[in-house]
Amino acid sequence: MESLSTAEHVEHLTGEYRELVSELGDAQRKSKLRELLVLRSDWTKEGAATIVRLSRRYGTFVLANALALAEALDIEDGDCGI
Repeated sequence: MESLSTAEHVEHLTGEYRELVSELGDAQRKSKLRELLVLRSDWTKEGAATIVRLSRRYGTFVLANALALAEALDIEDGDCGI
């Protein structure tokens, strides 16, 4: 099976997370969003809390640039231990 490019992977994840948010109804309920990420997307509680916090704190502009830099530096998994 051919692996996805980073862009394809992000597109897939965006679709998956949009479905979760639509199920949530109220995306502002952080605890329910974290719960759905654990149940449906195989995140740990810590990992789910981290990505919710990062998305709310930095938004797409900063995170897209961080993703692009990580891709350029060939960093798939960072050193935070998630």
